[in-house]
Amino acid sequence: MNYRRLSNSGIKLSEIGLGGWLTFTAMEIEQGRAVMEKAFELGINFFDTADGYGRGKCEEVWGDLLQSHKRSDYVLATKVFFPVGDGVNDKGLSRKHVMEACHGSLKRLRTDYIDIYQCHRFDEETPVEETVRAMDDLVRQGKVLYWGFSEWTAEQIEKALRVCGDKYYKPQSSQPRYHLLSRDTEAKIFPLCARAGIGQVTFSPLAQGVLTGKYKPGQPLPDDSRAADEKQNQFIKRYIDDRDILERVQRLAPIARDAGCTIAQLAIAWILRRPEVTSCIVGATKTAQLEHNVGASGIKLNEDIVRRIEDVFA
Repeated sequence: MNYRRLSNSGIKLSEIGLGGWLTFTAMEIEQGRAVMEKAFELGINFFDTADGYGRGKCEEVWGDLLQSHKRSDYVLATKVFFPVGDGVNDKGLSRKHVMEACHGSLKRLRTDYIDIYQCHRFDEETPVEETVRAMDDLVRQGKVLYWGFSEWTAEQIEKALRVCGDKYYKPQSSQPRYHLLSRDTEAKIFPLCARAGIGQVTFSPLAQGVLTGKYKPGQPLPDDSRAADEKQNQFIKRYIDDRDILERVQRLAPIARDAGCTIAQLAIAWILRRPEVTSCIVGATKTAQLEHNVGASGIKLNEDIVRRIEDVFA
């Protein structure tokens, strides 16, 4: 496993991080324990969850699974924004909800502090000044070490940075969806964050499994796949129903062979080729999946391989 600094901060994250979205809320506890232990065995030190994953269920599971590990051995990230209750203030980025949500996450995760606390989305109903000050207070209280955001636009990031100035702790992490089929962040967000010293911890590198190559045009869905599971396939349907996308993914097979890896590893290595990316967050329900994806850490793609990949998805 290789490790990278979170932009210009001092903290180092594993190139491959483990996420809990759509996985740890669906697995049996012992299955989840096996995946978590395999992650540590492979050198993963970055673990990303959110209070919105199962309304706190993922955090509760992780709070149990992480107890057997020394707190300084891992970097723990969670997020705030989506509803965790039915009350009118049980969502968003108001000072009230941010403070209460942080305390709730700390309790569920059974820890004294959160390494990276991220705004899961931008809150149009709360002044960004209020959110920035709340995050700054949590950092100064020692409950949060670094704060960041997920899926914010360039304009929203710029607004937060203007509020921070030299007075408040500025965000250190950006968590965008980034893969071969979703590249909007390259134009504005990557360069803006690079200038501001904000590192990228990207998620969904395999587009919910589409970029593994296992979904082939004109063929039935594998029975044990996410796409075949009505409880988990709401985010993958748009890709599975697009024959052109599936055909393009299959064109990656000879490129992956020439690079000495699988299609999935090629897709992850393509993300890690970007210096702005600190860590690529993957999900896994099986230890073999995790071990396979970790194999992308350290793969260096030459210019010819990158050009051929770009040609496929031009």
